[in-house]
Amino acid sequence: MTRTIQQLFDLKGKTALVTGGSRGLGLQMAHALGEAGARIMLSSRKAEDLEEATAELQAAGIDARWIAADCAKEADIRRLGDETLERMGDIDILVNNAGAAWGSPAEDHPVEAWDKVMNLNVRGYFILSQHIAKKSMIPRRSGRIINLASIAGLGGNPAEMQTIAYNTSKGAVINFTRALGCEWGKYNITVNAICPGFFPSKMTAGTLKALGEDKLAANAPLKRLGDDEDLKGLCLLFASDAGKHITGQWMAVDGGVSVVTGG
Repeated sequence: MTRTIQQLFDLKGKTALVTGGSRGLGLQMAHALGEAGARIMLSSRKAEDLEEATAELQAAGIDARWIAADCAKEADIRRLGDETLERMGDIDILVNNAGAAWGSPAEDHPVEAWDKVMNLNVRGYFILSQHIAKKSMIPRRSGRIINLASIAGLGGNPAEMQTIAYNTSKGAVINFTRALGCEWGKYNITVNAICPGFFPSKMTAGTLKALGEDKLAANAPLKRLGDDEDLKGLCLLFASDAGKHITGQWMAVDGGVSVVTGG
C-alpha cells in the first residue's frame, strides 16, 4: 500500500544522533527530528550546554538525552557511538554537524588551526559515520546520514570570507557525501549534505559582524538570513522515508546566495 505523505515523514520509533547538537543549527535539526517522532541523542563538548538543550527538547515533548564528547578526538567519537548504541539501541539517523571555523588571511593561517578545523569538520565525520555504519546501519541494511556542509564549500569564498580551512573542509564534506552515498547505497544507507548559507549563531557571530548582517541579507535574493526554522524541512526530508530515493546529494539552504555567486 502506498503511504501517505504524513506516514513518509513520520519518524516514530527512530533514533537520531546529532553532533554539535547543543545549540544553533544542530539544535534546530534535533527539534525537527524530535517533532517528527524520533528519539534524540545530543552531543557536543560542554555538559552544561547539553543539559540546557536537552531540557529545551524535553519541554517540547521530545525524548532527548545527551553525551558530552569532542568529535575531533577519535577515542571520544568511538565512545560516543558505543554509549549511544548501549543506551538507545540502533541508530537510524546520524547528523554530522559538529564543526569549527577559523578566520585568517590564507597567507597567515596557522597550520595548527588548519589541522583543528580539518580534524573536526572532515575526519570526525568519517570516523563517526564509519563507526555507526559498521555497528548498526550496515548489519540492518538501513540508515540515514546527514552531513552539514556549507555554501562556503561550493563557491570558494562567498562574501569574501577569510576562512580557507573552513571552506576547504566543507568542500571535502560535499565530496565525502557523494563518495559515501555511492559506496553505501548497496546497504540501503542514504548519505546527503545540507549546505547552509548565513545563519546567526555563536560560531558565525564574528563573521556576520565583520561582513555586515544587513549587507549579507541584502545580497541574498530572498533578502534575509536563515532563521530557527529554515533547516527543519530539508533535514526531515533527508532523515525520513520521504527522501528514501535521494543519496549522494547536497542542497543549499541560503536564501539564494549560491545562485548569485555561482555555487
